[in-house]
Amino acid sequence: QVQVVESGGGLVQPGGSLRLSCTASTTIFGVYAMRWYRQAPGKQRELVAHISNGGIVNYADSVKGRFTISRDNAKNTVYLQMNSLKPEDTAVYYCNARYYVDDYWGQGTQVTVSS
Repeated sequence: QVQVVESGGGLVQPGGSLRLSCTASTTIFGVYAMRWYRQAPGKQRELVAHISNGGIVNYADSVKGRFTISRDNAKNTVYLQMNSLKPEDTAVYYCNARYYVDDYWGQGTQVTVSS
């Protein structure tokens, strides 16, 4: 069983930045595709960003140009750099690790954008 743990959430003012981190307890982290999802109150969980095991990235239209996903395989960690944050970015952010049928989720970290 792979443990996935997110960190880095918090309260930030509109226009501010946060960096989320996600670590996975596996010796084969490099084979996993990693994704960040978020879920706002009363809304469905949505995919925010994806990075393949080969480093190909994709973003939701709502965060393009503001968020950057990256990975450090040596540290078993994926990051989500979030800039120019907006109140509508407020949500619980979840990290997901996926490799074929293996599919692991973290507990989530709260991001609140408010003045």
